[in-house]
Amino acid sequence: MRVRFGRCLFDNDSRELRRDGVPQPLSPKAFQFLGLLLQERPRAVAKQEIHERLWPESFVSDSSLARLAAEVRSALDDDAKSPRLLRTVHRFGYAFCGDVMTDGAAPGAAPAHCRLVWAERHIPLLEGENLLGRASDARVVIDLARVSRHHARIVVEGARAVLEDLGSKNGTFLRGQPVTAAAELTDGDEVCIGPAVLVFRTSAGNSTTETGTAA
Repeated sequence: MRVRFGRCLFDNDSRELRRDGVPQPLSPKAFQFLGLLLQERPRAVAKQEIHERLWPESFVSDSSLARLAAEVRSALDDDAKSPRLLRTVHRFGYAFCGDVMTDGAAPGAAPAHCRLVWAERHIPLLEGENLLGRASDARVVIDLARVSRHHARIVVEGARAVLEDLGSKNGTFLRGQPVTAAAELTDGDEVCIGPAVLVFRTSAGNSTTETGTAA
């Protein structure tokens, strides 16, 4: 199972959870707990069922389960009092309450309708999350001054693409205005990441595509 939700990517095969492209450490039981809730979503899973599946033939207290929930929330940057992803069902159990998108795209595959143009480069965007920044794990690597490691992201869902700033030091600009909340992109929009000006295009045209590394 490989799914995306919020700012996170959960990959059961590689045993990895990433938030904003950065691996989040989870204990084996916490990873198993999150995988169970994702698999059973949106159903609320009873504590007894969780105990049986995580600790078969062993007795553990409910406090152990509460610690797993706290560990997972910390990795997801979720708040127990105002949950966006992991919900506590009082006196019953837990449920995953976020919107989930299956990440079924093959590595390197990109929807032909969606790309960024930077100078002579045409950078295809993948279905799901595409990070922009100086970090090597970004989909669009912009190794320039005034660009943060994880500066911004574009989330592609079918024909829709949404731009978000990731708390960058120098800000992200769309059509000359600072991005302070998620903003939907349209064909021809200019996105400024530091000194780099990228143009969002929604049709493939006849241009040759390249990888996301640009310096």
